[in-house]
Amino acid sequence: MSRLRMPATVRASLAVATAFAATLSALGPVSAARAAEEQPLSYVAMGDSYSANVFVRPWDDNDGCGRSFRNYPHQVATQLGLDLTDVTCGAAEVRDGILQPQPSNKLLGPPSTPPEGGWPAKPAQLDALSPGTDVVSVGIGGNSLGFGTIVTQCLERGAATIGFGSPCTKHYTQGEGQAWLAAQFNRLDAEFGQMMDEIGVRAPNAKVALVGYPAIVAQNSGCSWGNFHQLGTVAKGDMPWLDGLERRLNDLIKRQADLHGATYVDTYTSSVDHGVCASGDQKWMYGVKDNLTGDGDQTDPPAGLCKEIPGTGESCTFVHPNASGADNQAQQVAAALEPLRAIATGAGR
Repeated sequence: MSRLRMPATVRASLAVATAFAATLSALGPVSAARAAEEQPLSYVAMGDSYSANVFVRPWDDNDGCGRSFRNYPHQVATQLGLDLTDVTCGAAEVRDGILQPQPSNKLLGPPSTPPEGGWPAKPAQLDALSPGTDVVSVGIGGNSLGFGTIVTQCLERGAATIGFGSPCTKHYTQGEGQAWLAAQFNRLDAEFGQMMDEIGVRAPNAKVALVGYPAIVAQNSGCSWGNFHQLGTVAKGDMPWLDGLERRLNDLIKRQADLHGATYVDTYTSSVDHGVCASGDQKWMYGVKDNLTGDGDQTDPPAGLCKEIPGTGESCTFVHPNASGADNQAQQVAAALEPLRAIATGAGR
């Protein structure tokens, strides 16, 4: 009976494999482990406009998310050597954005003027996770709470009183406004818990960081009523309540982090003296209508209702971190993720 001859290509492949195995054996377990550690950890960044750092140049103008290439996920990934998948998106909510797809009518740019037919819906951000994900950051909650609606109410009520009193505080601390806000917080808390459970299922080995919101108006010194580079027609008397609302939101996020064994990233404390009413380089927060910051010359001319807002600002930035604010977020998140990166490297690589 004749012997079967192995094809030449198979013999060559076996020879290479044998040589490679011999090389690994010669290197020993320490060198093999070191080679594995050199593979960058997989980092998925999820979140809303404060994580996408919308209106900070340069931004991606292709999908309506307004995601900045200078946002904190990009800076952190570069600094820590992580393999970034950035699915942050302006206007994202816990449900419509993280848990479920973000519909076209909730994609607001920049560019603020969508293409004909609108932007295509975005997949649920959770879809970016996998069992191979090592590190996750999530900055979310403000849109689910209705922060844009709240600020708009404060602008309108402050305009009606010509800046006197605290009409927005009154609205949200009694009657229908108080009941609505309580319901919003209860719903957000439940959705946050669902989101954290789902992250644990989809990325069971990942180290997770929940990113809080930076200070907007921790102190109202320097604020001028009617200045849209700041808070426009929001009454100064309402600013302490707005600050308290933001701290209450951050408390919810921190509590959810504690409940689910995640790390909470505090971006508020470091930014207390750099809110929307600070001056010059000390201002880390855009006002309602403000001049753009960052690198390059991208513009987003006022569109729709934004055209009716008075003031000389280039764009309707509607209270978001500017380039300096994004840089500070990156500093805080990198400091929190560095030990998580080390743990993930040591445990799984």
